[in-house]
Amino acid sequence: MSDRVAHILDEVRRYHQDTQDGRGFVPGVTEIWPSGAVLDDEDRAALVEAALTLRIAAGRSARKFESAFARRMRQRKAHLTNSGSSANLLAVTALTSPQLEQRRLVPGDEVITVAAGFPTTVNPILQNGLVPVFVDIDLHTYNTTAERVEKAIGPRTRAIMIAHALGNPFEIAEVAQLAEERDLLLIEDTCDAVGSTYKGQLVGTFGDLATVSFYPAHHLTMGEGGCVLTSNLALARIVESLRDWGRDCWCEPGESNTCHKRFDYQMGTLPAGYDHKYIFSHVGYNLKATDLQAALGLSQLDKLDDFCAARRRNWGRLRTGLAEVPWLLLPEPTPGSDPSWFGFVITVDPEAPFKRAELVDFLENRKIGTRRLFAGNLTRHPAYVDREFRVSGELSNSDIVTEHTFWVGVYPGLTEEMIDYVTASVTEFVGTHR
Repeated sequence: MSDRVAHILDEVRRYHQDTQDGRGFVPGVTEIWPSGAVLDDEDRAALVEAALTLRIAAGRSARKFESAFARRMRQRKAHLTNSGSSANLLAVTALTSPQLEQRRLVPGDEVITVAAGFPTTVNPILQNGLVPVFVDIDLHTYNTTAERVEKAIGPRTRAIMIAHALGNPFEIAEVAQLAEERDLLLIEDTCDAVGSTYKGQLVGTFGDLATVSFYPAHHLTMGEGGCVLTSNLALARIVESLRDWGRDCWCEPGESNTCHKRFDYQMGTLPAGYDHKYIFSHVGYNLKATDLQAALGLSQLDKLDDFCAARRRNWGRLRTGLAEVPWLLLPEPTPGSDPSWFGFVITVDPEAPFKRAELVDFLENRKIGTRRLFAGNLTRHPAYVDREFRVSGELSNSDIVTEHTFWVGVYPGLTEEMIDYVTASVTEFVGTHR
């Protein structure tokens, strides 16, 4: 690094420190966000350093991040994308590749998923002409169960795609065993759960593919961004092709003839010797991220353990503080799990002398941010009215979530003082309705 660049980055770090708000927490005035990015001077310097090199497309930082993140997540391959939603799209679409031969998913095949979740876990199923099969959740863990998944399997069921709810792992070991026994493909949506473990094993390592998001709300951020992870090298190659326009060539941008056979291929009905850089083996997209995003991701990755510890600590403080408050159903970790929590979910008892909306309004008026448990019951949304899907069993708990559930933040930017103010506010509100 040149002395001039070093000087610029030192100035950037000083600038970051100079712009920090030193006023401290003021109850009822300071916003307590339910989620958000925690960015320090090294993050700002990493972005500026990448900008100074004018690495504006995916390049060295992207490859370095993919390698480091794959190691951190204990997978063989990681492919960086422009969002977690794109990662989900790539993961599902990869399972439709003709290269999977008899295992490929085809239109009309069913994929088991959860009704109470985020739409971008489900949308790629529909976008590929597949049929989502919705199952219900448990009201303590807010996850489905292996028993519900097993009951949902039908003659056309070919895959399972489920998200770990708010960082709390579902029964992934049991579901993975079920998938193996029934020859089903399995995708773990790990966007909310980086760092969580189930029975001592890191989530994201049980399925055929796993996905992650780097949106500011998540455990690590690049602003926007996501990742597809796998230890299956054949699937990894398919994901890479789909992400990179669908091309068959695997050269990095700016490279040519990595395989030393660039003009020796004959594929499809193309003439022999057609330039391999322009042969397309999949109907793909350009879903790559940029080196600026990856540079920020590398800086954030160094702090992942601290971020996960803070999330666990904040969740535990809320759980202890609210344990004796009546009329509230509080969350529980899935037995055998150690969640790296995304949020703290609360369901108001339907028989309570107050409504969820009243409690939420009270908290919001105190600058305590709240969020719904995403879409609630997805089958009730206008986007899915005319879509083909199947429901296994009842969705009664998903309906309860739609009516009575919300969550508050546990992300690392929240202090103990903020967490205690949330606890005190909830306790005060409930206390006035006894």
